[in-house]
Amino acid sequence: MAFDLLIRNARLPEAAPAEPPVEIGVKDGRFAAIGRDLGAAGAGEVLDAGGRLVSPGFVETHIHLDKSCTIDRCAHETARFPHRAMERVSAIKHSFTVEDVNARARRTLEKCILHGCTLMRTHAEVDPKVGLRGFEGVKALVEAYAWAIDIETCVMPQEGLLNNPGTEALMIEALRNGARVVGAAPNYDSDRAGQIRRVFEIAREFDLDIDMHLDSGSSAAELDTLLVCELTEKHGWGGRVAIGHVTKISTMPPAEFDRIARRLADAGVALTVLPATDLYLMHRDADHAIPRGVVDAVRLVRQGVTCSVASNNILNAFTPFGDGQLIRQANLFANTVQRGMPDDLRAVWGMFTTGAAKLMRRAEYGIAPGRPADFVVVDAPSTVDALREIAPVLHAFKRGRRTVTRLPPTLHRPA
Repeated sequence: MAFDLLIRNARLPEAAPAEPPVEIGVKDGRFAAIGRDLGAAGAGEVLDAGGRLVSPGFVETHIHLDKSCTIDRCAHETARFPHRAMERVSAIKHSFTVEDVNARARRTLEKCILHGCTLMRTHAEVDPKVGLRGFEGVKALVEAYAWAIDIETCVMPQEGLLNNPGTEALMIEALRNGARVVGAAPNYDSDRAGQIRRVFEIAREFDLDIDMHLDSGSSAAELDTLLVCELTEKHGWGGRVAIGHVTKISTMPPAEFDRIARRLADAGVALTVLPATDLYLMHRDADHAIPRGVVDAVRLVRQGVTCSVASNNILNAFTPFGDGQLIRQANLFANTVQRGMPDDLRAVWGMFTTGAAKLMRRAEYGIAPGRPADFVVVDAPSTVDALREIAPVLHAFKRGRRTVTRLPPTLHRPA
């Protein structure tokens, strides 16, 4: 077979350390063959991976493109506690225009692409303050960047739904105009359970997946996760519901933690950890011995829960840092939950590749014949090495077309 692209000396994520590299053939935007000595005759392009890791493209399951790159426009912090990130962003939302959102989101999106992201779910806030401007600014990027990344939008009521008149009508309008997922933020509603139930009603009416900001806090009391599991089972929505943050679970003793893990696994509710944001925001009421506030998702994965690790916010009041590099985010997560052994790190790698794609219900994701050729070449021999060293992405491809090239660094030694 004559390939459009042949990748030589590639190491796949699941390869054993002593296993020799393979070759990967791509034809018509899809993986056509994986093996050894495939032959380069007639290949349109030959890329020698040099024994480096070739991974499916990275998956960003939870990011807010609409309010990224606003840190310099928000009021400064005046105290560690209370932090008031939501109020600081809310105070500037009236100034957002479609063009402003689009420019800021584009800047962040391109960073994500440069770091190997080929699939993304971005949240977009709607409410009477911002209207649909945030949603429309992000929506314009979906088609503009389809050559490099697939983007789906989750529309959400950041400042409340039931207690914020006009918000639901805006959500419905966004859902009718391209949003593919319905979100929630019950922490900011006067009736948390009421918002959760209404979001499930909307999801059923429009046949949508659900992705909720849930259970942020420093105490495991009043866990809304249990209601979400109950409603997921009641409505047959298993595999279509994700919850993000859930920092309350990190405060639980092991036996209680495992009980919640089993509940999530049985109900088919996925969980996304957002380490950069939660490390920055959580437990600001403590002045010493400050807890980490990040859920050990590796322990959840071991018990059958689908988990992802994601960026959440970049360069805004919720998270004043970030460059869209999921390998860096995963490294931060592994450090935080103290997971450094190879088996653990391989599980962490799955949280922005296979597990993240499962959360987004992308059945064709992965490196296998017949699937779309969305992949990256990472400057490391394995997933473990890549995470330990925060290795850069050297090449990225979308449907077999090159989208990113980064030269490996070179030492210029004296003669």
